[in-house]
Amino acid sequence: MDQLGIGYGTLSKLNPAIIHASISGYGASGPYSKRAGYDIIAAAEGGLLHVTGEANGPPTKPGVGLTDICTGLFMHGAIVSALHARNKTGKGQKIDGSLFETQLALMINVASIWLNMGREAKRWGTAHPSIVPYEAFPSKDSYLVMGATNNRQFAILAERLGRPDLAEDARFRTNDARVENRAELNQILHELFRAKNTDEWLRVFENSGMPYGPINTIERAFGHAQAQARQMVNTLQMDSAADGQFKVTGFPVKFSESKPSVRINPPLLGQHTDEVFAELGIAGKEIDELRQQGIV
Repeated sequence: MDQLGIGYGTLSKLNPAIIHASISGYGASGPYSKRAGYDIIAAAEGGLLHVTGEANGPPTKPGVGLTDICTGLFMHGAIVSALHARNKTGKGQKIDGSLFETQLALMINVASIWLNMGREAKRWGTAHPSIVPYEAFPSKDSYLVMGATNNRQFAILAERLGRPDLAEDARFRTNDARVENRAELNQILHELFRAKNTDEWLRVFENSGMPYGPINTIERAFGHAQAQARQMVNTLQMDSAADGQFKVTGFPVKFSESKPSVRINPPLLGQHTDEVFAELGIAGKEIDELRQQGIV
């Protein structure tokens, strides 16, 4: 932006109240400030790939661009904060964010353990380093995730699995014991969960108070009754779409007094070209020439 002459230093002289938000790979200062960055690069350098994947497998990229997405979310909050500050002071400011810094901030408990205890993290697959059982288990036809985060929940799990004796077994009676004997318990649980398909297990755990859920396909996730009840799929009417409709994900936060909605459709490529040029004082003939030259 500075090279184009529209950086914060230039714009703030014209309008001191301007809020200028910038996102880069590594931030505007420091030895890596000039380096390019993408989601997977920041995820690698910021430690996410190091802790993602099966315990004995290679580093694994998450299925979506979490670092990209979360950087935007952090920046959204920063812009709102800057707007609030401007309401009090009348002054704008520059906001400088980066993929790398976002990824470091997202390491949360992993970062805290390293910074305060010097303990290096490792990959756990879907398992939890200090809670057992808390991971995905294969059923007869797919997978489901189960989390017994305390001894009461483990007793419920054991009872619903038809093995109440597990909760009284000295090897598994407490979470510390279950962590110590993780391999033995997991072998038992894997054998038990393979006896039924996922939908059967969902019925078994219904109203149990246990945290559980299937590992859904994308089709099942968006067809979920809760997703429908919470309006997590919005349908737009679009003539350009094959069936006249275009679906987008809904807003994940609900307000008591305001109702977020998609008010306009996303514009088609070049839909507003003539309008924008007209605002800039460029006439129709000049626009036609630009089109003929392949510029617009």
